[in-house]
Amino acid sequence: MTPLALLLTLSCVLFTLGLFAVLTRRNAILILVGIELMLNAANINFIAFWRFGQAGAEAPDMIGPMFVLFSIAIAAAEAAVGLAIILMVFRHTRSTDLNRLDSLHG
Repeated sequence: MTPLALLLTLSCVLFTLGLFAVLTRRNAILILVGIELMLNAANINFIAFWRFGQAGAEAPDMIGPMFVLFSIAIAAAEAAVGLAIILMVFRHTRSTDLNRLDSLHG
């Protein structure tokens, strides 16, 4: 297999694991971990297509790594906000099980 195909296969496996975690888990923290896995799979795709899409280019542009940096920044912000919400819900309900959350009013 070519290196691009290997990277795309790795990205597909990571995305599938993340999607499986999001769809099957009840714990909110594990769902956030699954979302992070899916974002990392997208980052691998950005870098793979950036690296192998520069056929014969003398000075490669930096669009791929810039997308990855923005994606990492968005993932960090998402994790911070998500964990803050989970902590507030945990203080209220004493559980991170999403099936036990039927309302969010005080």
